[in-house]
Amino acid sequence: MKFILPERELPKKWYNLGADLAKPLPPPLHPATREPITPDLLEPMFPAPLIEQEVTTEKYVPIPDEILDVYRLWRPTPLFRARRLEEALKTPARIYYKYEGVSPPGSHKPNTAIAQAYYNKQAGIKHLTTETGAGQWGSALSFACNVFGLECTVYMVKISYEQKPYRKSLMQTWGAKVIPSPSPTTKAGRAILEKDPDSLGSLGIAISEALEVAMERDDTRYSLGSVLNHVLLHQTVVGEEALKQMEMAGDYPDVVVGCFGGGSNFAGLSFPFLRDKIAGRELRVLAVEPTACPSLTRGKYDYDFGDISGMTPLLKMYTLGHKFVPAGIHAGGLRYHGAAPLASHLLGEGLIEAKAYPQNPVFEAGVLFARTEGILPAPEAAHAVRAAVDEALQAKEEGKEKVILFGLSGHGFFDLAAYDEYLEGNLRDYTYEPQTAD
Repeated sequence: MKFILPERELPKKWYNLGADLAKPLPPPLHPATREPITPDLLEPMFPAPLIEQEVTTEKYVPIPDEILDVYRLWRPTPLFRARRLEEALKTPARIYYKYEGVSPPGSHKPNTAIAQAYYNKQAGIKHLTTETGAGQWGSALSFACNVFGLECTVYMVKISYEQKPYRKSLMQTWGAKVIPSPSPTTKAGRAILEKDPDSLGSLGIAISEALEVAMERDDTRYSLGSVLNHVLLHQTVVGEEALKQMEMAGDYPDVVVGCFGGGSNFAGLSFPFLRDKIAGRELRVLAVEPTACPSLTRGKYDYDFGDISGMTPLLKMYTLGHKFVPAGIHAGGLRYHGAAPLASHLLGEGLIEAKAYPQNPVFEAGVLFARTEGILPAPEAAHAVRAAVDEALQAKEEGKEKVILFGLSGHGFFDLAAYDEYLEGNLRDYTYEPQTAD
């Protein structure tokens, strides 16, 4: 059973959760002075409208018509009732999922990529640089740059570059230049390779490389696919649609579940529902991450850099340390060392919960979902599937009804090598030990 919104119901505004917080978000700090940064310090990285969105106190931000026109290529996205999964689990729970895999790149990421490319184009920028881990973000920005006629350079974490060659092919099809990170093309990359020629890379390293290139050219800016306020803002079209679709279904969730890496998918689905929770509605919101990169569940809540070289402002977030490099055996994505400051703040205030899973139970849930609902989840999204299944099984054990909504952030058609590892019994679980953090 699916619930489809007509195009006229496409959200016309993004929602800024920060405007509803009782306690303000700790400000980013200048790394040298430890004083709150001023917006002008972000100008070498982002165009003015994105900087304004990063610091806005407005509750809603209008979506330009040019962005809505591109969104209509795939939005609104469908909401499904997972009846076959419910039957397989023999649960009294009602399970719904919001599916973002219908976008051209196959994930939720173009919701912000299109917006960022548009604002950069309006500012006269010719070239965007970025990083990507599993490849969803790099694919989305490559697509968006192609739409608006911008050059795109993507630094892809080396282990993912090797594990997921078809993500690279997709990016190149849309005209992007894709470079495995760490690379010899930047000072940051060369410094890492001198210390460790066989480095598998990390998002922190790739961010440093992309930032370095962006700051060397006047016609170039940097684009980030998660973590920052304006990125999370753009993703709220997902949750705004889901609220309307749950109303169509005549239901409302008891728990909202999202996979968590840097926070963009989680925020996109959950923030509009958290607006209801802040207003007094009973609701649990659960962020699900891998035990191999457990920033929310095992990280330290502190100011830290967003990249390995310390080029970004200091952000108050749950972090494993900006020099963290995830285990090479980890196949499930969600590899960033830190959590979005907004999501970190919500966890600290008790408005959300966090849970971590090893990768074998995650892939088990992904296969179960594919065999019941027909869609192969991206490994990242399979974390949310795992948690939703466990919530449904708990409802079965307790003999209680429960309404579960989770975000299926993308399909796994480019992640089949990881599923092969699981199906062949070669996937090993790994749990990060905090005492090894930098």
